[in-house]
Amino acid sequence: MTDSTGIIQFSDISNPLIESGYTVDDNARALIVAIGMEELEREKLIKTFISFLQEAQMPDGTWQNLKVHDKYYTLINSEDSVGRGILAASFAADCDIPETKDTACKMLKKVLPKAIDTNSPRAMSYTLLGMVKLIDSLERISLLPYAKHIAYKLIKLYDANRCKDWHWFEDRLTYCNALLPHALFGFYVVSKDVKALKVAKITLNFLTDSLFKKGYLNIVGNQGWWIKKSQIPPYDQQPVDAASIALACLQAFVVTGEREYIEMAQLAYDWYWGKNLNNLPLYNEETQGCHDALVPHGVNLNQGAEAVISFLMAHQVLQNIKEKKQRILIPAV
Repeated sequence: MTDSTGIIQFSDISNPLIESGYTVDDNARALIVAIGMEELEREKLIKTFISFLQEAQMPDGTWQNLKVHDKYYTLINSEDSVGRGILAASFAADCDIPETKDTACKMLKKVLPKAIDTNSPRAMSYTLLGMVKLIDSLERISLLPYAKHIAYKLIKLYDANRCKDWHWFEDRLTYCNALLPHALFGFYVVSKDVKALKVAKITLNFLTDSLFKKGYLNIVGNQGWWIKKSQIPPYDQQPVDAASIALACLQAFVVTGEREYIEMAQLAYDWYWGKNLNNLPLYNEETQGCHDALVPHGVNLNQGAEAVISFLMAHQVLQNIKEKKQRILIPAV
C-alpha cells in the first residue's frame, strides 16, 4: 500500500488504487506504527510518512488532508485530521532519528497554538494525547495548562450529555468512540487529575459494557450510528473502531493496573481474527491486509489503508504491553 509518496488510501480487493490518493489521516497513523517497528524498512517508512505530513502542512499549521495525482484537495479536510497530524508529530518528536525529530518539532510549533481551540471531540482528544506525549517524553511541562483546558472541555461535554442510562460525551456514538476516554486516561498520566480519571473510567466502562455484552466485541455500526435512546446498529463494523477500543483499554490498564482492561483489549483484537458477529476474520493472512468492514453478507473484500494500519497498531501495542516494552502513553488510531 505504500509507495514513495506515502500510504495509498483505498484498494480494489488487495490492489492499491493510486487514483484514490493519499490522506493525512492514513499517513499520520502509519507514521506512529512505523516508529514502533523493528523491521529493516523502519527508517525508510518513517521518512516517507513524515515527509508526506510535512508537505501537506499549510502555513497556518493545519493540514490539507487529501492528495491525488500531486494535487491537494480540501474535500475531506477536518479538525480530526489536524488532531491526527498533531498526535503523529508528537510521537515523531520523540523519535530516535534526528531529522524526523526536527521535522516533527517544526510542524508542532506551527500547529499547536491553533489546535488549542478545536471543538470536535475527537480532534480535541487527539490533540490532548499529543500534548500528553510531549509532556511525558520531552518534559514540555509548559503544555500542561493547555492540556487541562482541553481535558476539561471534554469533561464539560460529558456533564452536559450524561443521564441515568447514558454516560457519554455526546448524544450519539459514532466512530473511534473509545478515543475520548483514552485521551482522559492519558491526561491523568501527566496530571493525576482525579476528576479526569473518574470520567475516563465511567465512559470507557459504559462503552465496553455496551459492546462486550455477547462475550465478544460488537462494534457500533456506521449505518445510522448509536443514537441516545435507540438500538446499536450492527453494521457496518469498521476495523478502526476495534483498534480504538483495544488501545483505550490498554491505556486504562497501564493507568489502573486492572486486568479486566487488558482482557477486553485482547477481545477487541480478537475481533480481527473472527471473534465477532459474523464469525469471520477481518485480517487476511494471504494478502497480509485487513478487510474494510464487517457487513451483513460477510466482509467488505477491499483492504484499504485505514483497516490495515488499525490492525497493525492494535497488534503492535498489545504485543508491547504483554512484553512490557510499551511506554506509559498508548497511541490512538
